[in-house]
Amino acid sequence: MSTNVGRHSEADQPSYTPATATPTGWIGWIVFGGVTMIVLGAFQIIEGLVAVFNHGYYLVTSNDLLVHVNYTTWGWVHFGIGVAILLTGFGVMTGAMWARVLGIGFAVISAIVNLAFIAAYPVWGVIVIALDVLVIYALAVHGREMKEVA
Repeated sequence: MSTNVGRHSEADQPSYTPATATPTGWIGWIVFGGVTMIVLGAFQIIEGLVAVFNHGYYLVTSNDLLVHVNYTTWGWVHFGIGVAILLTGFGVMTGAMWARVLGIGFAVISAIVNLAFIAAYPVWGVIVIALDVLVIYALAVHGREMKEVA
């Protein structure tokens, strides 16, 4: 009688290799985050240019804002944040880790600046803050998957 009956050697076993990491459907969040950053950057640039060139557009005077500086200063702050967010949004679309980190930082700064600027244009400020929060979520939770695709 053979003692190997019913037993298989290692050569008989199928070999399993780990599959390469494939992106899941959640990668849409990081694409959403990158595209939203590009759009938010453009909106921030427009908001900055309006503040610089058309002071009468906003609901209150600059003295009624949380931080009492003139609209020209606010305009250049929004313009600078807009350019930074727009350029970082393109970096996020490539899957770069530095862009994810900077993107989260710029979205936090954008939310804080818009919170301080909210008295000037409340509806727009709330919309921008909400989109900043979504961008932070997309980059923090699902950003790793974009690197696997890129």
